[in-house]
Amino acid sequence: MEGFRLPPIQFTEDEANALVTAEHIVSKSKDLSLSDNYSNAVTKIRSVLKYSQIGKADILAERIFYRESHQEKKTSNLLMKIQSAITNLRLLRIEYRSKEESLTTRNIEPFALYSTKGNWLLIAFCRLRNDFRAFRIDQIQKLIPQDENFATHDMTLEKYFKLHIQNTKHP
Repeated sequence: MEGFRLPPIQFTEDEANALVTAEHIVSKSKDLSLSDNYSNAVTKIRSVLKYSQIGKADILAERIFYRESHQEKKTSNLLMKIQSAITNLRLLRIEYRSKEESLTTRNIEPFALYSTKGNWLLIAFCRLRNDFRAFRIDQIQKLIPQDENFATHDMTLEKYFKLHIQNTKHP
C-alpha cells in the first residue's frame, strides 16, 4: 500500500544467534539455490541488527562450524524452484536419472521435500507410475515447470511414510 512503512525489526540476542547458527547449517546444504537465498536473506537481516548485536553475531559466526557430511560439494540447484512448484500446485516435467543410471522423462505433481544424509528428496505424484514416488533432487538432470496446475491429493507426510514403510517391509 502506498505510504505504508514497516517498523524496524528488533531481534533479541538469542534470536540473532539462532539466525547465525542456522546460516551455518543451511550453508552446508547440498542445494545451491537454498544456501544462496538464505545467505541473501541473512545479509538483509544483519542490516537491521543493532550495532551491539552485529559485533556479537560476527564473533559467533567465526566460532561455529557445522559438519553435515564428508562431501560439501553442491549437488543440486533446484530446491527453490521445487518449493515454488509445491506451493503453487504447479506440474513439473523432469528428466531423472535412476540409481540404475537410466534416464526417464516424468510429469510429476510435487508434494513434499525431506532431507536425509545430506540429500534432498522430492516426494511427488508421478503420472508415469500413477503413484507417489521419491526423487533425489541431485538426480534430476532437467526441471521444467509446466503451465498446468494440479489438484491437491489426499496425502499427508505421515500417511506417505506409513505407506512407504509398509511397501518396503520384507515378509
